[in-house]
Amino acid sequence: MKKYKELKPVKTIALVAHDHKKEELIDWVNANKETLIKHRLIATGTTGALIESQLNVQVSRVLSGPLGGDQQLGAMIATGVIDLMIFFWDPMESQPHDTDVKALLRLCVVWNIPLACCSATADFIISSPYMNSSYKSAVTDYTDYLKRAIK
Repeated sequence: MKKYKELKPVKTIALVAHDHKKEELIDWVNANKETLIKHRLIATGTTGALIESQLNVQVSRVLSGPLGGDQQLGAMIATGVIDLMIFFWDPMESQPHDTDVKALLRLCVVWNIPLACCSATADFIISSPYMNSSYKSAVTDYTDYLKRAIK
């Protein structure tokens, strides 16, 4: 039997950007301000402060990514708090916390969370009719995985 999680019309959106992508994310946030202010926003440290000042709305903030913010967001994904993630990561520069970044991206896939890593995909997500309506998101049942025999 398939499990579903209902995403409500007001979504919880995680916003993350590596240093060389912060300006790009801020430009995207400004272009989509009217839609974003209708939702709950969570962001990593500096990115959250920048978004707060641009949108003039409250942004819940976790730690900076390298200091554990990526892991905090991952925990929120695993517990069903975050509905979608916009993560402008820098593919041209190695990050000191690359393993955390990979784990965060992996969790988005594990829990079927819409994930945009560039402005084009973010535009497609935010312009979707599901953005401001309910959506039944399929959730993989990991019961068999959790009950597997460990050798």
